Parts: sequence; C-alpha cells; structure tokens
Amino acid sequence: MRAALGCTAILLLPALPASAQGSLNLYCSATIEWCTPIARGFERESGIRVVLSQKSTGEMLAQLRAEARNPRGDVWWGGTGDPHVAAGEEGLTVAHESPRIAELHDWAQAQWRQTEGRTVGVYASVLGFGFNTELVARRNLPAPRCWADLLNPAYRGEIQMANPNSSGTAYIVIATLVQMMGEEPAFDYLKRLHGSINAYPRSGTAPITAVARGETALSISFVHNAAEEAAAGFPVGHAVPCEGTGYEIGSMSIIRGARNMANAQRFYHWALSAEAQIAASAEARKLQTMANRNVPLTDGAPNMATARIIDYDNARFGAGAERRRLLARWDREVGALPR
Repeated sequence: MRAALGCTAILLLPALPASAQGSLNLYCSATIEWCTPIARGFERESGIRVVLSQKSTGEMLAQLRAEARNPRGDVWWGGTGDPHVAAGEEGLTVAHESPRIAELHDWAQAQWRQTEGRTVGVYASVLGFGFNTELVARRNLPAPRCWADLLNPAYRGEIQMANPNSSGTAYIVIATLVQMMGEEPAFDYLKRLHGSINAYPRSGTAPITAVARGETALSISFVHNAAEEAAAGFPVGHAVPCEGTGYEIGSMSIIRGARNMANAQRFYHWALSAEAQIAASAEARKLQTMANRNVPLTDGAPNMATARIIDYDNARFGAGAERRRLLARWDREVGALPR
C-alpha cells in the first residue's frame, strides 16, 4: 500500500537485541517504499536501531530550519539535491568525506566537491513525462515527446505537475526550463502551461501516481517513476523530452549537531557502498541510476547515458537565494493564476 502523499510517515522499526549499538535518527525524502529498506538494511548490517521520518525535500528542509537550534535528525537521505545544497549553505549540514567517494559516478563526486563535502549524490534520474496509455488512446490524445508538445490545446486540464514550493521534482522543472530557454521564455512557457494543469500536488511522485490510477492523462515526472509504475503493471508510458532535459541528483547529508554523529558517519559510508545500493534498490524496486559505479543498471531503468541531458548547473540552481527567487517568481506569475 502506498503511503499518503505529502504527509509525514514515522516508522519505529522492530526492536533489536540488547547488543544493538545505539540508534540513528534517519530523515528520508525518497518514497516510504524506498526509505524503509534503507533503514532496515542498515539495521541488519550494523545492529544500530533506526528511527525513520519521511517527508518531501521541501518539507524536510523546512523541518531542518525549524530544528536548527535543537537538531533531532542525524542523517538526511534521498530527495532532490537542491534542498540539500541549500541546507549546506545555511549551515544546517556538515562536511564529511567517505573513502568510497572514488567509487562514485562523476556527477555524485561533482556534487560533493561543489558543496565542499556537505552533500553527496546517492542516485540520479532524468526528468520527463509520464502518460496513461489507455487514457491517451481513449481520449485520442497524442503521446507527448517534447516540451513544446505540452502546450497543445488538446492537453488542457490533462496534466499534473507538483508544487515547486514543496517538491524538489517541480523545482527542477523550473530550473531546467530556465537553463534551456532563458528565464523570460521559461516563465512565459510555464504561464501558458498553467492552463493545462489540473492540480499541483505537494509530492513530486503524486502526479505519476495519478497517471497510473487513471486520474490524469499526463504528468511531468522523473521517468524512472513512470518506468516503475509500468513495471508494477499499470498502463504507463514515458518519454524524455526531445529538446533535452534536466536531471535530479538524489542526495545525502549529515545534519549539523547530530546527536548520534558516529552512527551517522557509519550510515554515510554504508549507504555509498555498492552492496547497500544494490540491496535497497532491489528490495524497493527502484529504477534510478545509483551513485556507485559498481551498481549495474536494472532492467527497465531509464539510461542516463543515452538521454539528451543538459549541463545542469547544480551550483547555481541549488543555491538558496536563487531557489527562493525563482520560487517567489513562480508564486507571483504562475501559481497565483486562475484555472
């Protein structure tokens, strides 16, 4: 069963024997179906009890800010990298170096270097479209292949995109379009697209879930989410935009003032290992590209190497000031528009 979207899920995982080596408070911004295997896998490997809290990246960043004077979390794992970068800039997370850094893909190492060690990539995935193949056929809609296609009047009221104020996925949509088109044309595009949007849910995975359930025809989503829905038997197709697209780096950070710092560092090293990434992604049936080079691409997973990916500027668009500026502009010029 899916966890309620956009809400907090707190899991107190089964108690461990008396020999357990303390505890770890794990903040997770991936789906609960992935957060749980990560937590359980570390418990099995370490004997450390994990207390798990799951929220979207935007909501978790807000929580870290609220808890800055009295941190309750130890490690923040998963979710789009931009909020992790912002947290590092604000002094909410601390730099750390793992001996496994050299095992990671270039994009994961680059994020670690750009943030001076405050966050590191743990997985990546490509931004694109998901669509319900049955609804598209029934309503005689063309399957989208390009960003320009989404402005087709036939799609009016047929598209979902998450709210960028709470969803890292949706913020990456804005940042991608700004980098591809330029800021003025990108916001003109978003305003025109607004007329076709039927909802801006809080969670980045909510739109593709709605596609899979037949509640909307199209979504702007990470294509691995669409591939996962198709693998689960839902009538879902996906496409990577023909003009090019951005991507997310799912990230990991150690929280400043962590009460269980030694355990946080142990988790950090473990989570970067090929063994941990293979086991957790297999159990959760996730199709992202994992950060460790020794993790093979899962059958059915979108291949980043063959997608037309832009040179996404993580340093600029992950910066807190730029993020706040773009979100404020979206609120004024797009989010406030009537539908």
